[in-house]
Amino acid sequence: MSDFKVSGDIARLLRAAHEVIAHAYAPYSGFPVGAAILTVSGEVFAGCNVENAAYPLGSCAEAAALGVMVSAGGAQRLRAALVLTAWPAPSWPCGGCRQRLQEFMEAEAMVYAVGREGEPVGMPFARLLPLAFGANDLAPRSS
Repeated sequence: MSDFKVSGDIARLLRAAHEVIAHAYAPYSGFPVGAAILTVSGEVFAGCNVENAAYPLGSCAEAAALGVMVSAGGAQRLRAALVLTAWPAPSWPCGGCRQRLQEFMEAEAMVYAVGREGEPVGMPFARLLPLAFGANDLAPRSS
């Protein structure tokens, strides 16, 4: 991860999240979210939240960004993710999205949160989802 260019990559993620947050569909919560993810190969994918009157049927921005990545060319490992909210304070991914991100992120990958009036705050993914459950937990175990 030493090759991660903090200012340049964070700026790319932030631009992508700003572009998609404008398209968020959040008529019920009034909480638009844009998310952007950065693959290990340097590609950026973004998505916004889409709410539904039947609340559990909505989609988070992080899930949308992951769907765009997979649809565009398949699953890839991620170096970073950024979540942008239209509210002043940053908000971190929900529990479900932390688990979704875990499918594609290593423990040392960075996750950033930023509100409309602040600077991105980052932390390693392992801090966001300690003791994560993943594919290795499903592997057969020798007795």
